[in-house]
Parts: sequence; structure tokens; C-alpha cells
Amino acid sequence: MSIRILPFRQYDENDVINLFALNSTYVNESTTGSSHGDAGVFVTVDTADFNADPVTYATDSYLGKTDYPFVGRNQYPSVSLKCKPATSGDALLGITLRQTAKNDENGEKLLYYPQKAEELMAVLPGQAVPVASRGIFTVAATAYNGALTVGGGVKLSAGVSGTVTGCTVADADKVGIVIGTGSRTSGTTTDQFAGNYAVIALGL
Repeated sequence: MSIRILPFRQYDENDVINLFALNSTYVNESTTGSSHGDAGVFVTVDTADFNADPVTYATDSYLGKTDYPFVGRNQYPSVSLKCKPATSGDALLGITLRQTAKNDENGEKLLYYPQKAEELMAVLPGQAVPVASRGIFTVAATAYNGALTVGGGVKLSAGVSGTVTGCTVADADKVGIVIGTGSRTSGTTTDQFAGNYAVIALGL
């Protein structure tokens, strides 16, 4: 499932940036897969030209067939400002609170079912994805590399973009601290959130 961030979180809406869409290169094909379009990915600024139009329109295969005769215009809107998964050395923008995906679990386009997209906490390709720049977040093991130490710091990973790894609290690249870790089980039934997790205070 395209979610690396668990329900327990604490943040101020004033710390949420709603300006950037995920670069189309990183959008997930569906909500059942897991890639850079997941919720809970650490991102940085990719394109930020405020002289450009806020929204651009272009022919996009996501619309399906767009070359019917006598159709004057059939274009897909996209937010001009873009973000991308962050890696070591990047300036962290924040953590995505929603997944960016094209299709649902049945392969149906979320473009045609906005209510389903909302239920799945997903945004469409080209739509601005909410990014929290600071706060407390519970992230699954897929959001970080290696073991994290309670009281230790986290920094952007050099190995897998969009994730963090452990570091000392004195590390100049630290973007937050680990305030707790745990392992979630669900009895005899395993769900998509079972496994190790960490609670990270981002922006400290």
C-alpha cells in the first residue's frame, strides 16, 4: 500500500505546504504499489518558478484518448511547482501527508472517482500534495533505513531517496529526532501496517 506514515501524528496546519505537486516521474501507478509517490516520503523542491503560471495544461495519456476529431481542447491541468524525493545533501521541504497515484486497487483511474481518491487519502498526478514541514509523525519501516535510536537524530538517506536514516543529534544534516520506536502486530491477522515503526519529531 502506498502509505509509509501511520495515523498517529501531531502537527499545525500552518506548517503544511500546499504549493507543490509531485514530479510526474515519481507518481505511483496505483494505490496498492509502493514507490516514491507514497504518503510519508521526505521531499525537496524540484521546480519553483513563481514567474510561471500557477497551473499548466498539456495533453496527457492519463486522460485516455485525446485526439478525437473536432475536439478543440482536451488537456490535463498540473500545478507548476514540483517537489521530488529528497536525498542526502538536499534541503528538506517536509514529509508528504498523502499519496500521489493514478489508479485504485482495481486499476480504475482515480481521475474518474474523486470520492475514492479522498477515501484513500490520495491526490491525482499534477495536484498539489500536502507536505508537512515540521511536527510529530509515526512512520513505518519503509520510511527509514537501518535501525533508529530513541533520542538520536535522523537525516536524509544517501541510499534510498525519500527516506531518512539515523544520525547523532549533533549531526549538521539532522532534520529531526526519534522520540520513540515500536513494533506493531495485529494478532492472527496481518495488515499493511504491521511491523516496526518510529515516531519522529521533524524540524527539531
